[in-house]
Amino acid sequence: MLDVAAGSGASRPSVWRWQQRFAEQGVAGLLRDKTRKPGRTPLPAATVARVLALPCGKPPKGATHWTGRMVAKAVGISLRAVQRIWEAHRLQPHRIRTFKKSNDPAFAAKVEDIVGLYMNPPAHAVVVSIDESRAAKRINQIQALDRTQPGLPIKPGKCGTMTHDYKRHGTTTLFAALNIFDGTVVGRCMTGHTHQEFIRFLNAVERAVPAGKIIHAIADNYATHKHPRVRKWLADHPRWVFHFTPTSASWINAAEGFFSISTRRRIRRGVFTSVADLQDAIRRFIRQHSKDAKPFVWTKPADTILAKISRLPVASV
Repeated sequence: MLDVAAGSGASRPSVWRWQQRFAEQGVAGLLRDKTRKPGRTPLPAATVARVLALPCGKPPKGATHWTGRMVAKAVGISLRAVQRIWEAHRLQPHRIRTFKKSNDPAFAAKVEDIVGLYMNPPAHAVVVSIDESRAAKRINQIQALDRTQPGLPIKPGKCGTMTHDYKRHGTTTLFAALNIFDGTVVGRCMTGHTHQEFIRFLNAVERAVPAGKIIHAIADNYATHKHPRVRKWLADHPRWVFHFTPTSASWINAAEGFFSISTRRRIRRGVFTSVADLQDAIRRFIRQHSKDAKPFVWTKPADTILAKISRLPVASV
């Protein structure tokens, strides 16, 4: 019995059933499968339509949205049946996607300008995306946080642990410039984010870019970037050309992607006993990121972005 099961790749119960059929019906009993009981009756089309229509309508009892259990009770079927129908039709009432539409009057022109730099960068020039990540802008992102107790490492069947409470040891501001051509990052950790620190960072980028190349810098509308002394610095460095993102459109700034990566991979779960420890970890991460960097690739043309945004609802005044 075991040899037959091993040789055929079937389970022992399967071998027993086929032997029994052969003993009862002979070879004829092995030539076709036995008839089986019919499966579960499919739900009527009207029931499926109602399961799909209810979440798209007004929820009952003052609720904000329909849940699977609410729909199952209203229709009279099981929760799993509701979930299968929703999965088949890609309906997800439990999820919501937020958006913020920019009111910048030059929104379209700025999008076309910046996306054009991403997808068709000018020859003999360098395109960099500049931004700063600071504690006031992103809560707990650039804080030197030390846990009150050591956590436990991850192991099969159990996730890693980390205490909910922490000790604060100060904050730092990370200025970063992402090179679109090769994905490398020039970064500097500083104590503040005023125009003085920003100018020092621009000097660092200036030294990193080979002489003779025009520098197209993409930056947001933070007041520091438009300070009179920053404008004077730009006038003294004519190879720099600033391109400002539209208001409420930080998603178009490529440096935001680097900040997201550094937060998830190095900062959020990190344990830092001092600001110096935090800054050292950030610098090591930037060096490793630049060592393994790949060119930044933007896939959506400006007309596709503008067409999608045009479908968003218009805010009432």
